[in-house]
Amino acid sequence: MCDRKYAIIGTGALGGFYGAKLQKAGLDVHFLLKSDYEHVSQYGLIIESKDGDFTLPQVNAYDDVTKMPQCDVVIVALKTTQNYLLSQLLPPVMKNNGVVLVLQNGLGIEEEVAQIVGNLNVIGGLCFLCSNKVGKGHIRHLDYGQIALGEYALNYKATGITSRIQQIAYDFQNAGISIELTEDLLLARWQKLVWNIPYNGLSVILNARTDELMADSYTRQLVEQLMYEVAAGAKITGRIIADSFIQTMLDYTIKMKPYRTSMKIDYDEHRPLEVEAIFGNPLRKAQAANVFLLQISCLYNQLKFLDTRNQR
Repeated sequence: MCDRKYAIIGTGALGGFYGAKLQKAGLDVHFLLKSDYEHVSQYGLIIESKDGDFTLPQVNAYDDVTKMPQCDVVIVALKTTQNYLLSQLLPPVMKNNGVVLVLQNGLGIEEEVAQIVGNLNVIGGLCFLCSNKVGKGHIRHLDYGQIALGEYALNYKATGITSRIQQIAYDFQNAGISIELTEDLLLARWQKLVWNIPYNGLSVILNARTDELMADSYTRQLVEQLMYEVAAGAKITGRIIADSFIQTMLDYTIKMKPYRTSMKIDYDEHRPLEVEAIFGNPLRKAQAANVFLLQISCLYNQLKFLDTRNQR
């Protein structure tokens, strides 16, 4: 049995699901919660999953990071809109030789975390997961679940497959979580944006699920155009996204169960949207090279307006 200790910072639809799977597999997992703390402390976590439902009647739940033990792997599963809290949350719970596994959407996230914990202590993870939190301590897993893991290095230099990410991958795979190891974390982040930018953005602006966006010829064409513009952004940073990858993402979404994206859920619940991490950061990377991604910029400006109005 592995003796690595895991912390989950953000026990929502993503962190709660993966953390529960790790605990179910016998790993030592510690969960930081906010509004659900009292409920989860008393009743544990409930996971409804296409892979099989299960309940964890008892979990290590905390409402204060300073009460948590220091852990070998600290999983950041917060929305990026809460990343201003990480300078307070990460140091108390992280062992001196521990690592932070960033399971968040967007671009440039690891750079921000590395400023807090150091370049040698950050791993990026890209989650292809359809899950929602449907109640206190109650998570419904609808589809998929794979994570792509990559080691972070200064300026996103490609590091290859390190022994450290192989060890963490082993824990996740033993928990029934599909893992892909990537040699180039920056490429993996751009590839995730191929999906996140069109579907998250359009789902809010057009008030539509993924299946509705794919069923209409006009919105499907718009999705594809946005995907190619993301690929143009990636090329600026020296990363090439093949046409075949874009087609795979389109096919992947057509087969997906009808899904309300995480950004659409946040919008419907009047929570702040991850506009800067998913849209703003890629735009700024491109603009720094005097390249303007016009359709993504159009989405960004619309989402900033909707987000500001929604927060009132």
